[in-house]
Amino acid sequence: MSGHSKWATIKRKKAKVDAQRGKLFTRLAREIIVAARQGGGDPEGNFRLKTAIQKAKEANIPNENITRAIQRGCGEQGGSSLEEMIYEGYGPGGVAVMLEIMTDNRNRTAGEVRHIFAKNGGNLGETGCVAWMFQETGLIVIDKAENQLDEDDLMLLALECGADDFKVEEESYEIICKPGEIQKVKDSLEKEGVVVALAEVTMIPRSTVSLEGKEAEQMLRLMDALEEHDDVQNAYANFEIEEE
Repeated sequence: MSGHSKWATIKRKKAKVDAQRGKLFTRLAREIIVAARQGGGDPEGNFRLKTAIQKAKEANIPNENITRAIQRGCGEQGGSSLEEMIYEGYGPGGVAVMLEIMTDNRNRTAGEVRHIFAKNGGNLGETGCVAWMFQETGLIVIDKAENQLDEDDLMLLALECGADDFKVEEESYEIICKPGEIQKVKDSLEKEGVVVALAEVTMIPRSTVSLEGKEAEQMLRLMDALEEHDDVQNAYANFEIEEE
């Protein structure tokens, strides 16, 4: 299990359960608001907004809620006081952790996130302490069960569409590309009949830390607690843990 791939798969599987508690609704609405505020309200010209809308629809968020979030981001309903920031820290065993935060009260959020780290064997660090360990990357995930192409054909197609790398996981394929190329690569794959399960700009670690035993358990508890916090949009880490 790794902080950048298997964890993303787990999050997708948990999404429907999270949606029942309303947490995912709030998180996705915030992402839509900020994406619209930064890149405008037209999803065709704003990949971040287009991705956020797609995730919202997959989570069965009503269209009127999506429209209101876009309007808020564009200032048509009083604007938004949300701030976007990056928190960095360390988990058990020296694991690097980077968080994308969206909050309307940075002091409250900082205190709560610091407490989560301390409670689970980690600590919140200074700005820049771990960011250099991650690389912003375009990530496209394709579920094996949803596609008919075999591995070699899909790899060749992905590279022809502009991908930089192709990785095979247990239940899926991961296609890596430059952040600015993700829309083009995704569209090219879909034109060839490939079903894309996930396409997003993410942070992938340049190196990983292997954990086992107590440290592994603490790390998973830390990631769970961070993911549960309403102001944490995304949590990235460079851990590796055996499946069992």
